[in-house]
Amino acid sequence: MFGKNFQRKYALTDQGVRNVKTGTFWTVVVNLIVMSGVSILYFLMSGFMGTLTLGQPLPEALPVIGLAALFVVLSFITHLQQYKATYGLVYDEVKATRLGLAEQLRRLPLACLWGVPVAFGLLFGSRKMSARSAEQTKKAAVRVSDGIQEALENIREIRSCSQEERYQKGLNQKVDDLEGAMIRGELGVGIFVNAASVIMRLGVVTTILLGAELILSGKIDFMLLFLFLMVITRIYAPFDQCLGLVAEMFVSQVSADRMQEIYEMPTAKGGDQYEPGNHDIVFEHVSFSYDDKEVLHDVSFTAREGEVTALVGPSGSGKSTCARLAARLWDVDSGVIRAGGVDISTVDPEVLLRDYSVVFQDVVLFDDMVMENIRLGRRGASDEEVRADAEAANCGEFIRRLPEGYDTPIGENGTRLSGGERQRISIARALLKDAPIVLLDEATASLDVENETKIQEALSRLLAGKTVLVIAHRMRTVEAADKVIVLSGGQVAEQGTPAELMAGNGAFCRMVELQKQNAQWRLE
Repeated sequence: MFGKNFQRKYALTDQGVRNVKTGTFWTVVVNLIVMSGVSILYFLMSGFMGTLTLGQPLPEALPVIGLAALFVVLSFITHLQQYKATYGLVYDEVKATRLGLAEQLRRLPLACLWGVPVAFGLLFGSRKMSARSAEQTKKAAVRVSDGIQEALENIREIRSCSQEERYQKGLNQKVDDLEGAMIRGELGVGIFVNAASVIMRLGVVTTILLGAELILSGKIDFMLLFLFLMVITRIYAPFDQCLGLVAEMFVSQVSADRMQEIYEMPTAKGGDQYEPGNHDIVFEHVSFSYDDKEVLHDVSFTAREGEVTALVGPSGSGKSTCARLAARLWDVDSGVIRAGGVDISTVDPEVLLRDYSVVFQDVVLFDDMVMENIRLGRRGASDEEVRADAEAANCGEFIRRLPEGYDTPIGENGTRLSGGERQRISIARALLKDAPIVLLDEATASLDVENETKIQEALSRLLAGKTVLVIAHRMRTVEAADKVIVLSGGQVAEQGTPAELMAGNGAFCRMVELQKQNAQWRLE
């Protein structure tokens, strides 16, 4: 009943499947125990009817009391187990279903249960509509969430451009759309669930009509009809719950499908052994695409250990993509990237990144003290080591101006710091890690000329002997590089030392000349 298809369909863990089985078992037992109580009532009613109509003596009290006591004890124990199994285990993960009850009841006469398959057929017929409504509701909720996040992240730009009213109007519309989607979805599901419940309960009417006819024809007595009426009223209670749970499962399957998409996405895997012969980074005919758009094509170059290799080129040429591929944050479509002679696709990313210090253009800081944000580069580093690398990254001056120095909380993603200060914190973090391979993606983009010069001097001293891959737009940032790789349109246009490329009068030379011209621009 609960095979692999069931587990995959509702994105359940192995424990979740076991919980569903346990919950279903105790639900069936409880309902069977409760329905067995009808036999006690039948026995009593038969005795009373015999006394009233035939003058028979009343049933002895002791057996009746014994049966009633046994029923109460069994009912309490099974209900307790059911509560633990469903609310304590199953409901936490899958909103457990009680469909197993149907198998236990399928042999009862269809004078009373004909409405059940019709009701469930109607409900299952609405499955696609329920799924579409749930999907629309999910999309509307995502749009609201994205709208709120966008407004919060861009509040300064919105206010500076006097666009508060327009953004508020748009956000209100998204909230209204979500409300409408939720109403339509719940109304549609409610209509089908209640319609199915009404149809199912028509079985009571047909049972009464058929039972009356059979009594009049002398085929059954009143007590048998009474027994059937007692049974079916108890039967419909769990079926009503099943209808609601099945409807919830239809809706929850949309979320389960989204979760399953994540589970099925290919993950970066590899061995936990990484023993490189050196720390050269080698690109061999590497190509990479975002979706269907190729951003790198047949890229080959080497960033040698002990040298600073600079990647330059216009925006969109693939510089940052190369850095991320070198750290195996993404995997290449074709070609090979080697670090120290080892194909990085064979190494687990977490193991590989132990040898990397990375500073990207988009700095990520935590809502913690300055000291702890820098110490993230190497857990266990002493306060003196943190301060030394902070000074080397030119952080000491602004840190000393903070109210509590290194113990000052910097806010979510460093909101209490300027852009340049945040970037210097991330550089200090990378220096503290002291990894043999360093990736700097626009690491000095937010610094003024004076601070940029100090940072470059610090990097020159502290990164000696490491493999350094620098990505920068400013040509003065790469003047001291040992090697320059010029990318254009996702391909290597030229490579060599800065002097060689300047002498070649090619793309690099033109970029340098253009930046010199821009530096002379003045507002008149």
